Amino acid sequence: MKIDKEAAEASILGGAILGGGGGGWIEEGRTLAQLALQRGFSKIHSLKDIPEEAVLLTVSAVGAPSAGSSILEPEDYVRAVEMFAEKTGIKIGGLISSEIGALGIVNGWLQSAALNIPVVDAPCNGRAHPLGLMGSMGLTKKEKYISRQTAVGGRAKSNNQVEAFFEGPLSEVSKKVRESAVTAGGMVAVARNPVPASYAKNHGAPGAMRMAFLAGRLLLKETNNKISPEKIVEHLVSFFGGTFVAKGIVGKLNLRTEAGLDIGRIDLKEGKKPYELTFWNEYMTLERDDERIATFPDLIMTLDARTSMPLISAQIKEGGEVFVMAIPGQKLILGAGMRDRGLLQLVEKAIRKEIVKYGN
Repeated sequence: MKIDKEAAEASILGGAILGGGGGGWIEEGRTLAQLALQRGFSKIHSLKDIPEEAVLLTVSAVGAPSAGSSILEPEDYVRAVEMFAEKTGIKIGGLISSEIGALGIVNGWLQSAALNIPVVDAPCNGRAHPLGLMGSMGLTKKEKYISRQTAVGGRAKSNNQVEAFFEGPLSEVSKKVRESAVTAGGMVAVARNPVPASYAKNHGAPGAMRMAFLAGRLLLKETNNKISPEKIVEHLVSFFGGTFVAKGIVGKLNLRTEAGLDIGRIDLKEGKKPYELTFWNEYMTLERDDERIATFPDLIMTLDARTSMPLISAQIKEGGEVFVMAIPGQKLILGAGMRDRGLLQLVEKAIRKEIVKYGN
């Protein structure tokens, strides 16, 4: 897939939708994409273009969306990959994103341009998720698997600079990376968990980047043609095979940050109909009058009612008017991490809502 300025914008907007409330800020995605294009990035490779034995390295940003869209410097992303190669001596044959989001979909582009490593359309997951373990393609199930991860972020002048390499059990290393994000002010750039391309083919989400691009292209085309926001959302819902749930006013918003993740609840009203969304970075549940409408890993997404542009959970403001759409998990391209019952139970513990029993 060739990438120019227009394709990058489509990818970012489509990625924001598949972010499901998380996945990074649109402006940060645009900044990284622009820098990558300036440095010569121009192509996303299909998995079939990559030898099965080639080592693919996952790249991501880890932290809370409310930390802000400018907390990481572009070179943090490059440094995370450089340091991983230095520490492990592994020859990296391709870069894959941990997830799809406005930032997630472009994570890898700048590193590719700087280090001459191809980006491959085989992300760990075809939507965004709150836990690094969810973007580990089922490696949590591999007995005695040893994870290796780098984390880079913070600033020397703020006395919170982090450049760390961790090696050990996947769950413990992922906790250390999350702790590093807190130390660095809310977010770190990460490189982690090298796997053969053949493993990503069977456990990742090949083709999810193209899905995001096509959705974003639809959004851009209809926005440019001045189609009404309601119609645009209807057409996006049709593209994904989902449901246009509501157009409502945001009431009470509860947000707190715990262990480097945003967690909270949004109350919404459409006329007299009350809705509730819970989020853990990404939207986890959507209910109407206590009736469950959608449950993670279903995709729940909010869009600005004035413009039809996607809004992540950290952007929602009391009094704002939003569209809410829901896409069944079966309609998405999901990685193996979305089928891990144990990880879904962690969601239940965080948001205090049932998740597993609603499993797709």
